[in-house]
Amino acid sequence: MNRKIGNQIILSLGIVGLFLFFGMTPVHAQQKTIILATTTSTQDSGLLDVLLPIFEKKTGYFVKTIAVGSGQAMAMGQKGEADVLLVHSPDAEKKFMAEGYGINRRLVMHNDFIVVGPAEDPAKIKGLKSSQEAFKKVASAMALFVSRGDNSGTDAKEKAIWKATGIKPEGDKWYQQTGLGMGQTLNVAAEKKGYTLADRGTYLAMKKNLNLGILVEGDSILLNIYHVIEIDPAKWPKVNVPGAKAFSDFMVSKETQDMIKTFGVDKFGSPLFFPDAGRKEEELGR
Repeated sequence: MNRKIGNQIILSLGIVGLFLFFGMTPVHAQQKTIILATTTSTQDSGLLDVLLPIFEKKTGYFVKTIAVGSGQAMAMGQKGEADVLLVHSPDAEKKFMAEGYGINRRLVMHNDFIVVGPAEDPAKIKGLKSSQEAFKKVASAMALFVSRGDNSGTDAKEKAIWKATGIKPEGDKWYQQTGLGMGQTLNVAAEKKGYTLADRGTYLAMKKNLNLGILVEGDSILLNIYHVIEIDPAKWPKVNVPGAKAFSDFMVSKETQDMIKTFGVDKFGSPLFFPDAGRKEEELGR
């Protein structure tokens, strides 16, 4: 046998032997990366910084996180560019599932949206119980409103509120769209002393640097619900099915739900998210 060919065979057998020794095949080794498409709020709030290292240590998977708006995350899922989603746009999620792109949509947690703005409060909305009434007053005063405008779950919620008011703010000078994530949009609103709709978790995580106060909260329409969704391998056979399931299972496990329950309490005096695994969506906010 040619010595060069013999050495190549020995090298190949050695590599296979290493994989077998560690309980992996070469294909299995390639499958240890999971692509998670998620919302900017889970990233900006710091929640994923706490959860992902624990998941990776427990399972051996490496999570590649792509933090975008929920709409963009689902668009990635539709193209097979992600293995699992963590999103908060329920109506869009239901459409995503109905079109056959996702499987095992499971409730993970919720928090709520809030309307924040400068201390001067030019539209005089502080303390209002209705977000629709607050938006009407902002429009009437032509006070600056900073919108994400990025097809995210937050953007979808904001547009639903504007629709309920019967007002179409797009194109008005007082209404500005950033096309950015939650953290960056909050920074723009703070810099320009404008109003914006934010998820409570990201706001609390960034509050000390913002000079923006909570002006409207507690309206039932402001509930913010997160689900984990695995991408359907029937649509995209190359998705990491076991990895996606492992992440999904981890997010609804008792250990993770307990961590979500306490996340933020030590720093802010209250949790940034509320765990909901095993509950029904219609039970939330009661």
